[in-house]
Amino acid sequence: MTAVLDSHVHFWDPRRLRYPWLDDVARLDRPFTPDLFPVRHDVIVVEAGRVAADAVAEIAWMRREAQRHPWIRGIVAHADLENPAEAGRFADDPFVVGVRRNVQDEAPGFLQREDFRTGVALLGEAGLPFDACVRAHQLPELTALAEACPQTTIVLDHLGKPSPGGPGYGEWRGALRRLARHGNVRCKLSGLATETAPGTARSLVVDALEEALDAFGPDRCLYGSDWPVMTLATDLEAWLDAVHAALGGHPAEAVLRHNAEKTYLARAAVGQAGRKDPE
Repeated sequence: MTAVLDSHVHFWDPRRLRYPWLDDVARLDRPFTPDLFPVRHDVIVVEAGRVAADAVAEIAWMRREAQRHPWIRGIVAHADLENPAEAGRFADDPFVVGVRRNVQDEAPGFLQREDFRTGVALLGEAGLPFDACVRAHQLPELTALAEACPQTTIVLDHLGKPSPGGPGYGEWRGALRRLARHGNVRCKLSGLATETAPGTARSLVVDALEEALDAFGPDRCLYGSDWPVMTLATDLEAWLDAVHAALGGHPAEAVLRHNAEKTYLARAAVGQAGRKDPE
């Protein structure tokens, strides 16, 4: 059986840090810490939407947790990339394996801003991938960003948040394929369950996963669970089963582990978890 490297897991603790978005999601407004993660395969932690001022504290907390839980392989940290000086702040920290500036709720045109594009381009110079959390209608802007920053690896979170079988699904298919033409873009097979209307046939979810695999190819798709957000709609076993169903004859090892290793861990092959906080 393939050893999984889950490329998209969140941990948070409202007793430690402030997460404004949890005010509107009562079912998730409690600690979800590594001790509560129900499986013990390797994970990449993705920043969890704490206030921007707590970004460094979030990294420090996860670094301490990684010393206790070596299956935590690194963190995709938050940085305000519209301030280009932020883009390189983690370049020398091997525990930070990528950067995410969540842009899904930004106004149209945000991804086209010169300062933001400069920040994303600087990530490429630092050898750090950019996790792009966008909604389906933002895929054309992300495509233009990928073209403008060809040296930066861009990882599309949650397939761009389509609603399988719902409004705009056809437009999403076309936009996803245009994005996939850019070889510097990867796609996470994650987060789809919470974008799917209740009662949607599982076959439609699998169809969306198959669409991403066909567009990007199995060498540019990464498995991600989006735990614990995914618990609003599914569980780890059911989501992994859906991804397996979509894989069909594709090589499971690439999607479930190797692509995440190449994307996030290539520049920090050893010594991540035990590093102290940088000065």
